[in-house]
Amino acid sequence: MPPAADLRAWLDHLAAHDRLAVVRPGVGLRHELAAIAKRLDGERATFFPRPGGHDIAVVSGLLGARAWIADAMGVPEAQILDRFAEAAANPLPWAEITDAPAQQVVHETVDLYKQLPVPTHNELDSGAYVSAGLLIARNPRTGVQNVSIHRCQVSAPDELGILLLPRHTNAFFEEAEQRDEPLEVAVVIGVDPLTLLASQAIAPLDHDELEIAGALHGAPLEVVRCLTSQLRVPAHAEIVLEGRILPRVRAPEGPFGEFPQYYGERADRHVLKLDRLTHRRDAIFHTIIGGANEHLLLGAIPREATLLGHLRRSFPSVLDVHLSMGGVGRYVLYVRMRPRQPGEAKNVIAGAFAGHYDLKTVIVVDEDVDIHDPREVEWAVTTRFQADRDLVLIANAQCSKLDPSTRDGLGAKLGFDATVPLDAPPARFVRIRVPGQDSVDLDQALDAQAGSNWRARA
Repeated sequence: MPPAADLRAWLDHLAAHDRLAVVRPGVGLRHELAAIAKRLDGERATFFPRPGGHDIAVVSGLLGARAWIADAMGVPEAQILDRFAEAAANPLPWAEITDAPAQQVVHETVDLYKQLPVPTHNELDSGAYVSAGLLIARNPRTGVQNVSIHRCQVSAPDELGILLLPRHTNAFFEEAEQRDEPLEVAVVIGVDPLTLLASQAIAPLDHDELEIAGALHGAPLEVVRCLTSQLRVPAHAEIVLEGRILPRVRAPEGPFGEFPQYYGERADRHVLKLDRLTHRRDAIFHTIIGGANEHLLLGAIPREATLLGHLRRSFPSVLDVHLSMGGVGRYVLYVRMRPRQPGEAKNVIAGAFAGHYDLKTVIVVDEDVDIHDPREVEWAVTTRFQADRDLVLIANAQCSKLDPSTRDGLGAKLGFDATVPLDAPPARFVRIRVPGQDSVDLDQALDAQAGSNWRARA
């Protein structure tokens, strides 16, 4: 069985590689749980038995580093984007089953306060949030599903306040609301890392991300029909909330700590009424801490794969892309390329901005620069960029509404051409290099017996 077969298999894999910390039972759900998970962010995932005295355990930080995602995919880190792009381009239809672990326990009356250990993360969060739930909805016209992640505020025992951004789920809801009908949805909590990652694919309308998950697994994803709707959900999920987003109803939601590491503001949002709760025996509740590595990488890697494919179609000279963690995995893109024509890097910058409106800054560097090392990128900007010659500035462009520096999502975009000019003298930009630095055998070269006693060998 591959390490990412389901959430429990993935936890076994993390534990076997010393990437899982088990916390003492009874940690508080308000702030304490999130504080521990944030301290271990990127080092180990955290498993919380009986948080707040609740029977259901909580886990966080499942995808804390790119290396872990490569493990889940079964590829080297350098192949993550190509593997994801291949799966997105070749989805596998899911396989429906009837006897699913996700429906081992059924609650016909939903009381989130009693039935689930939903934590409160940040100091100014408006309350407890379901932050790692895959929201599954169907296109009212075609019946094709969409999978996405939305922040869901626990507003009542059977009610969630939900932020819908102007994307596919919101389009489905608007179609239903025009008919004065609710939109049936399911919120799925606790899935394997590949299904979690697939939920963030930048796919066209009427492309079911559960089929991309199947392609990542190399086999059709097993799904089960919900008890109250036609929706299909991952059969091996830990928890499933079934419900409806109500038409013509809005209620206050927020603030909530978001991926830019600021609070998303309080406003009247959509309301999700819950009709049924099902879960596995001994279920595990997954929570994502806002702005932590898991949150940023989930958004970054699918966007990187999409942007890389988008750029390569017009610019074969583009070799790789990377959304930096300092740019919250959304706003700052590094592009590695082999320029062939003067001005080509500036065209790449323009093409990148056309690839996703979230992008705020694009830095283009040569093939000798490691774009996964921020120090290398900064070095390229420092030594190969001149603002009067190499800067691209676009004013009053569509940006992310979650960027607090914008005016309701309207902002500026900045591009840096940090590539070597093609007409530069050959010796001007040759990087210094010590022969043998990368191949030297340190075990053979160092005198382990001398230790710190250098005088003994003087």
